[in-house]
Amino acid sequence: MDLLDDHLARARASGAVFARTVAEPPWGLRLAGSIQLAVHAVVRGRGWLWLDDPGSAWELSPGDVTLVRGGPDHHIGHEPGADCLEPEEFRARHAQDGRSDDPRATVFLCGAYRFSGDIGSGLLEALPQVLPLSAAVGDPVRDVVALLSRELAAPEPGRPTVLDRLLDILLVLAIRTGFRRSATAPRWYRASADPRLSAALQAMHENAGHPWSVPELAAISGLSRAAFARTFRDVLGQTPMQYLTDWRMTLARDHLRAGELSLTNIAGVVGYGSPYAFATAFRRHHGDPPGVWRQRESARAGAAPGDGHPAS
Repeated sequence: MDLLDDHLARARASGAVFARTVAEPPWGLRLAGSIQLAVHAVVRGRGWLWLDDPGSAWELSPGDVTLVRGGPDHHIGHEPGADCLEPEEFRARHAQDGRSDDPRATVFLCGAYRFSGDIGSGLLEALPQVLPLSAAVGDPVRDVVALLSRELAAPEPGRPTVLDRLLDILLVLAIRTGFRRSATAPRWYRASADPRLSAALQAMHENAGHPWSVPELAAISGLSRAAFARTFRDVLGQTPMQYLTDWRMTLARDHLRAGELSLTNIAGVVGYGSPYAFATAFRRHHGDPPGVWRQRESARAGAAPGDGHPAS
């Protein structure tokens, strides 16, 4: 099992919106912080991205990709501090720019990704607020951006499927590169490449409901019990059983939010012999029994605002 792929699949990452825009200067676009993960790429020309302070702006160059995590609003413009419009007003203002042959025009792509649950939140929180990725010639990121631009510029049958696949590829490439560079990458990501721990981690993720023990996990790893326990704590900052319990609770919270399984089924999936044993463990971790927790989360989700959308 690939742990990054497992996290992305469980987070149910999906390309909510993706658009190709042509804009003649002056131009500027404001995007809401409610977008969980925004993806930006310039195909032609130049652009700038900033949060609250235009003095701390990132240049967007052709072929590069920038990820922006939700939180504060962010802005994209022909220059730092440009007047920025809301998406609907921006679309109306620049509706005819695509027919222009103005060499100063910028062609850029904006996407918005949605994640769900604690696993998705964990992936997002491991990323910096803004992650610029410079793609060298030959980097597959450049190829994906070019394919996205062509697909958006000339609609063909089956385009939604093609865009979904390209967005998935772009997201994986970007997160993988970001985690490799980041000192705050999740510990499980670094540990998944450690030959002393990868097999045990994969086993716990593949079958969280199995009654794992430290000796059994050590045997999978080809280490003595003491060496495995020591290495695991050094790399992941907690014991194997603490990690397993945290992972089981993360899965349980996402199952509770989804509302698709009964408490009895959730208990079995995450490794507890009875709903009572599961409820006891869950209350110990969260202060409330799982049923109460699920009701509160459902009420909170119903009151949450929707995601913002990029220009199209």
